Amino acid sequence: MRLLWKLVILLPLITACAGDGPFSRPVFTQEPQDVTLPLASSQSEVTLRCAANGYPPPHFRWRQNGTDLDFSMSSHHRLDGGNLAISSPRWDQDTGTYQCLATNPLGTALSRKAKLQFAYIEDFETKTRSAVSVREGQGVVLLCGPPPHFGDLSYAWTFNDNPLHVQEDNRRFVSQETGNLYIAKVEPSDVGNYTCFVTNREARRSVRGPPTPLVQRPDGVMGEYEPKIEVRFPDTVQATKDSSVKLECFALGK
Repeated sequence: MRLLWKLVILLPLITACAGDGPFSRPVFTQEPQDVTLPLASSQSEVTLRCAANGYPPPHFRWRQNGTDLDFSMSSHHRLDGGNLAISSPRWDQDTGTYQCLATNPLGTALSRKAKLQFAYIEDFETKTRSAVSVREGQGVVLLCGPPPHFGDLSYAWTFNDNPLHVQEDNRRFVSQETGNLYIAKVEPSDVGNYTCFVTNREARRSVRGPPTPLVQRPDGVMGEYEPKIEVRFPDTVQATKDSSVKLECFALGK
């Protein structure tokens, strides 16, 4: 009987320690998300957010690239509730992977890992590009060759320094994957100089490449030929639920 009484007393304590009673382990209600800043940003502070419930209420700490941040040793990092505030973020110091940890006497919860990165795009090389020579009716690909960068890019081409971008139609296509300009079959009106413009919205910067001359060969007109697919679907495309996906496909031919 005495042994049974002790078991009855101990069971509520065991249940509480397991997190099903008034005490509970930390559970995240908000986890940090990836952040990309312009490399030339003058932003005074960036915040990685983290929040968790638990009882007793959890306390928070953060890791950068697997190493605990010491808030007592630097004013560069500041703990705001569970959030991590980084003052005057710098590429050489703050780029990396961050993780939030929420701890109370029942245990520690680790958040997802979030990346802090800096977007940039360098200038094109200024060397002159060789002319591309084609016959009338022939298909052609003009290469953009974007300079070193980090962040998503968008592409456009201009013709003979016209401020209006080359308009896509059944003959012309600009790949937003590579930046290349595809012309299915060249017409005499296509002859001229083509310039690729690259925009990195996250870096808040656009750069202009050197012009590529397209010249027509004098040795006649290209006869009809079968389609040749130049832009193909990738083997795998990852997408989140309810998002939009664009698959590129374009063929040369006459």
